[in-house]
Amino acid sequence: MLLEPLKTESPQGLADAIGATSDHIADLERYRAMLEDWNSRMNLVGPSAMAVFWSRHALDSAQLIRLAPDALRWADLGTGAGLPGLVLAILLKGREGAQVHLVESLAKRCRFLSEVVSELGLPATVHNARAEDVRIEVDVVTARAVAALPKLLGFAEPCLKRGARGLFLKGQAAETELAEARGAGWKLDAALIQSLSDPDGRIVDIRSAKRGR
Repeated sequence: MLLEPLKTESPQGLADAIGATSDHIADLERYRAMLEDWNSRMNLVGPSAMAVFWSRHALDSAQLIRLAPDALRWADLGTGAGLPGLVLAILLKGREGAQVHLVESLAKRCRFLSEVVSELGLPATVHNARAEDVRIEVDVVTARAVAALPKLLGFAEPCLKRGARGLFLKGQAAETELAEARGAGWKLDAALIQSLSDPDGRIVDIRSAKRGR
């Protein structure tokens, strides 16, 4: 699934960018509408987030599929309102063996996540748990705006130990965080990838991670 930078804030703009089907776009629109509704009552995302849902948040999440097109089992740690986890589940819907684990410690957010998963019939499981306490085997573990990389690697370690690849959405401090993680004793096979949704954004691609002695 080839992605291009989004030039317009619209569902069609995202469809053109990611080559998604009309069914995917319909589900993304339903998710957006549910997020807007619930957000008015429990503040799931920041007040400006809905205005750039398609060009910033949906694309930010969707671009991960491009990096791991064959991956079917994903874990999204600290998923919050479901970014990127719910977007990934929507794009994986209908693929045999697809499963996205949405890990979130706050019960009220889990209620929202469960409602979206049920309403859209998504291949996803909601875990009301702390990220570091979840022991699941997946192809890819991801996170967005959860913690600085040294701490985030600790959260993701149970998945990484089981062979998962890490794809972590980060901002302009990604290179500094990567250096800090190595300085804290992590031995990493890692690369930084330019984000398609934010010129300052980076994706930290972790192929292997081990704590040093």
